[in-house]
Amino acid sequence: MQRTPVSSSNLASVGYEPSTGVLEIQFRSRSIYQYFNVPTSAYQGLMAARSKGSYHAHFILGRYRYKRLA
Repeated sequence: MQRTPVSSSNLASVGYEPSTGVLEIQFRSRSIYQYFNVPTSAYQGLMAARSKGSYHAHFILGRYRYKRLA
């Protein structure tokens, strides 16, 4: 999945596939996670958030099933 670099102290890049609802996040630690069944509105909210790390913690983490890729 193609990811877009983001300005964040915690997140490095974010990718999203609207047809499947898969959100992929690479963290500054180089870990990569995929989150499943994420609505487009949550992805748009993340990309528009002033603090992407806070948005991730409050609106994505613990709400969507995920797996670690790396």
